[in-house]
Formats: sequence, structure tokens, C-alpha cells
Amino acid sequence: MTSSTPPAAPIRVLIADDQDMVRTGFRFFLDAQPDITVVAEAADGETAVRLAREARPDVCLLDIRMPKLDGLEATRLLAGPEVADPLRVVVVTTFDLDEYVYGALRGGACGFLLKDSGPTLLAEAVRAAAAGDSLVSPSVTVRLLRHLTAGPKPEPVVVPRPAPATEPLTDRELDVVRLVALGRTNAEIAAELYVSLSTVKTHLSSVQLKLAARNRVEIAAWAWQHGHARPEH
Repeated sequence: MTSSTPPAAPIRVLIADDQDMVRTGFRFFLDAQPDITVVAEAADGETAVRLAREARPDVCLLDIRMPKLDGLEATRLLAGPEVADPLRVVVVTTFDLDEYVYGALRGGACGFLLKDSGPTLLAEAVRAAAAGDSLVSPSVTVRLLRHLTAGPKPEPVVVPRPAPATEPLTDRELDVVRLVALGRTNAEIAAELYVSLSTVKTHLSSVQLKLAARNRVEIAAWAWQHGHARPEH
């Protein structure tokens, strides 16, 4: 008699959005994934925070513009630096504004997606967050980091800046970092470098340790600051 390894528990997700159709669409797609299940929904920020604290989902998907409490404040309450046992938050929004991106990342979000990124990237962001990684919409990442090489702006732009590397990155790690800085997902990096997804994750873990970077946005920021990325036109 042979025994099989029991399947891993599905990733438990909370969806918070004030639009019924958006919540329904997200739930329909995510529940169709074999490794993801939606455990709670909220139509406003206050309810989202309460349900998240009660259900302790693996990942919270939060819209930004919600009644009672906006998504940025809800993110800070659930994942901010003052939270003793933070949850993993991915901000999903229609509004492609830099102030929202910065606010979400400063508030502790481990992902930032635009609603038009598509369902595949949404599922990948949920899986990345649950695994302790982060994912930011590629177009947002690249635009964010171009601020580092652009001229002076009327308003100051705050971009996470990791400390200098504690030890040199290997050539392969630099290849991975360059692609992260150009907004590539882990799957795209694996395909472009002809390596496995697990190898990409191993390199990223090593890079984060060497750079003392909290997420892939800080890794990308380091790459742009040190000339390891080129803008795409």
C-alpha cells in the first residue's frame, strides 16, 4: 500500500472592493484556481480590516478607493511597520498614480497591480505574496524606477533605496536583477534566462540578502541606481 503526499492547503484570500462586479470577477477567477480559495469579501475598508483580522487570510487584495476607510490606510493597519503580526497585502487598483504606488509600498503592501493587468498576473501576485515574494505591475515598476534616472521633479519622489551590497552579486544574479528592473515577472525571467522558476527564486533570495532589500522594487531601484538596467522605449 502506497501513501501519497497530501495536497498543500489552498491560499486563502480576502477580496475588498466597493464594486460588486469586481469582487465577483476576482472571486470567480481565483476560486477556479486549484491552489487558491476566497474566504472573505468586503465592500469597504473598515469591513476589510475587521474580516482580515478575524479570518487571517494568507493574502488580502485591497482596492484603494473604498468608503469608510481607503485601501492605503487599510494596508497600513494590516501590514504596516507598527503591526505586530502583519498580513500580506496586494493593492489592486484602476488608478495608475505614483502617489498610490508609493503609499501602498510604504504602508507595507507586498504587491501593486492595476486591474487591467489581467487574471493571470493577479493569480501570480497572490501566489507570490503567499510565498513571501512581491509582485508589482511591470509597467508600474519600470515607470517608478525611471524617477531615479530622470531630471529634477517639481515634487520630491520617494523611492525605496536599499543599502549598498554587503558582497558582490554574481553575474547570474546581475542578470536576474536587470530583468527585475525592467519589470519582468519571475516566470518571464526564468524563460528568458533558460532556468527554472525555483532557480530564479533562489537568486532573488540571495540578492535580497546581499542588498538588504525588502522586496523586488528595492532590488530594481538598486539596479537602476547602479547602471544595471536600461529604460525600454
